[in-house]
Amino acid sequence: MEIKSVSIDKPEELNFILGQSHFIKTVEDIHEFLVCSVPGIQYGLAFCEASGPRLLRFCGSNDELVELAKKNALNIGAGHSFILFLGNAFPINVLPGLKQIPEICNIFCATANPCTVIIAENESGRGILGVIDGGSPLDVETEDDIKIRKSFLRNIGYKA
Repeated sequence: MEIKSVSIDKPEELNFILGQSHFIKTVEDIHEFLVCSVPGIQYGLAFCEASGPRLLRFCGSNDELVELAKKNALNIGAGHSFILFLGNAFPINVLPGLKQIPEICNIFCATANPCTVIIAENESGRGILGVIDGGSPLDVETEDDIKIRKSFLRNIGYKA
């Protein structure tokens, strides 16, 4: 078995969600969930089918995001994995609902950070072992940092 790393290729501020599912129905179910949950959502989704014709399945509401999803999914190449790029929404807007889709097994990450996917590959295919999401901590937050964090969350409306 070989261990490989695949960097996610994306614009710096673009959020994405990387997950694992078990059935091609995933593509349509994610699409239905997204368009019913966030009016006017811009997204691109790609899913690596693991059996049968083993095609890269895709959909989306934004051609550039769809192409980005297809490119990254092919680079990852792990069976039953999916990658979802979000244009005018954030992971916090859609994660709870995505986790309720019956065929979604796991969410590896939801981030805008630079991200590397750690892959195991053998003669039968590829699987995702995990991700490296952003950088390691540089220090422990101070009282001032705590105030800044709390203020930020209130300023953007996530806390009252």
